[in-house]
Amino acid sequence: MRILVTDGMDKTAMAELREMGHEVVEQFYEPDQLGKALRDFDVVVVRSKTKVRANHIDEAKGSQLKLIIRGGVGVDNIDVDYAKANGIDVKNTPKASSQSVAELAMGHMFSCARYISIAGHTMREDKWEKKAYGKGIELQGKTLGIVGFGRIGQHLGVMAKAIGMKVVAFDIFHIPGIEEQLGIPYVEMDELLAMSDFVSVHAPAVDGGALISAENISKMKDGVVVINTSRGTNVDEAALLAALESGKVRAAGLDVYADEPATNKALYSHPMVSCTPHIGAATNEAQKRIGAEIVDIIKAM
Repeated sequence: MRILVTDGMDKTAMAELREMGHEVVEQFYEPDQLGKALRDFDVVVVRSKTKVRANHIDEAKGSQLKLIIRGGVGVDNIDVDYAKANGIDVKNTPKASSQSVAELAMGHMFSCARYISIAGHTMREDKWEKKAYGKGIELQGKTLGIVGFGRIGQHLGVMAKAIGMKVVAFDIFHIPGIEEQLGIPYVEMDELLAMSDFVSVHAPAVDGGALISAENISKMKDGVVVINTSRGTNVDEAALLAALESGKVRAAGLDVYADEPATNKALYSHPMVSCTPHIGAATNEAQKRIGAEIVDIIKAM
């Protein structure tokens, strides 16, 4: 088969695909060139940069293209239903990056609690702000509310419990036995918002508005910390910025944004925002696991 890799992939995995006899082409295509290019491949592997939309699928349908693989969890950069309706299957790699994303969320929690991001920045400006950043908080003994309790949320919950946090979770789907297995109870959304010192979002993009909206922020504790490593549209950025300015939200840790690359400079440059440029899955270990999972998907075709 001919396999197109648009946004990079683990070299070992690509070598394995070539050893299996497949032709693997590494090439990024601009949106106006992508649809035509897809016609020449059986499989396309994308990450978050490449967007496969209905117009690209229209150009590719009826060709040899059989499968779109998203190297990662979220598939909101692919018009999944439209692809499947036109005979093109869509797969992702949901297991591979869970630990990496959860660890980044935990890192942002520490950063927000102890001013790590802004303190590092001001030291590079030759400022010694020891007194200004001397009012940190410990995570031990605090309550973490996890919104979206899939693999990433579960990994984060286990780590948070290990350092002495109380953890609760909200999800519209309840996994049988997981509460007893992990010792993390499900609660309703309003209860989670009211009781949590930290709120971390790990849900897919949702229709009907942001999960972290002005209304939901108003239900949170004063001085709450908000973490988002899921999808940028899950947080109302204007509402979050207003809450940071008022002090309702102590700090925010963000890896994802409504627009990417991020355009809301007032938000990402706020001194109480710990920010990263959508690197949740960007570890060597996660990329190796993603590559291995992609190979397994192609083997099963």
